[in-house]
Amino acid sequence: MTGSSIDPGGREPFGARLAAAMAAHGPLCVGIDPHPALLSAWGLADDPAGLRTFALTVLEAVGGRVAAVKPQSALFERHGSRGVAVLEEVVAAGRETGTLVVVDAKRGDIGSTMDAYADAYLRDGSPLAGDALTVSPFLGFGSLAPAVEAARATGRGLFVLALTSNPEGAQVQHATEPDGTSVAARIAREVGLLNAADLAGLNGADGATAHVLGSFGLVVGATIGDAAQHLGIDLSAVQGPLLAPGVGAQGAGAAELAQVFGASRRAVLASSSRGVLRAGPAVEAIREAALRAGEDAATALT
Repeated sequence: MTGSSIDPGGREPFGARLAAAMAAHGPLCVGIDPHPALLSAWGLADDPAGLRTFALTVLEAVGGRVAAVKPQSALFERHGSRGVAVLEEVVAAGRETGTLVVVDAKRGDIGSTMDAYADAYLRDGSPLAGDALTVSPFLGFGSLAPAVEAARATGRGLFVLALTSNPEGAQVQHATEPDGTSVAARIAREVGLLNAADLAGLNGADGATAHVLGSFGLVVGATIGDAAQHLGIDLSAVQGPLLAPGVGAQGAGAAELAQVFGASRRAVLASSSRGVLRAGPAVEAIREAALRAGEDAATALT
């Protein structure tokens, strides 16, 4: 399937849908992260009922007004089966608002286990299947094949961990292979190859693809400084969306985004969680915070 194809279910590829959403609403993804401290600050109990009120309030505030939302799966899973049921409800509610849902589960495994993760998070009809999924490639990029195949078959997307902002990440991501290529550079190259194959039919006469996003992206922390340049990674060559946690409350502004992303800034989907969520619990206050965050992100990424 090429990047311009419609999947058998009639769904445009995720990259095309995300590009349209970013053009309509700006480059902001609001994280739905029901941390215990946030639940408490909102006057909610740290239980499935409080979780549900929190998550659906965020969706009421931002649904249809931002490019995407990103529920953090672990913060739902910690409440057991009832918490997972709330996550399923959030995925469905996000779909009803017309907002893209990136399920932040960071799944990664091998063989039949990865097949099962792909089935759970990327199969049509699964209650956990949003529009895209975050995945971990650190069992080898090839281990993600079931997720890649499922995403292509259903018009969904993947965000592959590449350069994360936690200090420990560099131990693996900056490590080099025998040929001197860093692990992060290898991941970026592999994702770029996936997008190049899908977008090949959209190439112009000069061989360049004009401002089209592939459906396979990277997770690149907005606070990593010059790591991409230092590791020789051309983020523009990925031709896919760059999910950037760390914008706003975690310290990344215009200067930091310019340093990290350079010429690839147009592909950045800036993720903000605490900077928006701490404005709650009033729906209007959350909405205003998201509007400000979206404007700030758009200005910083211009």
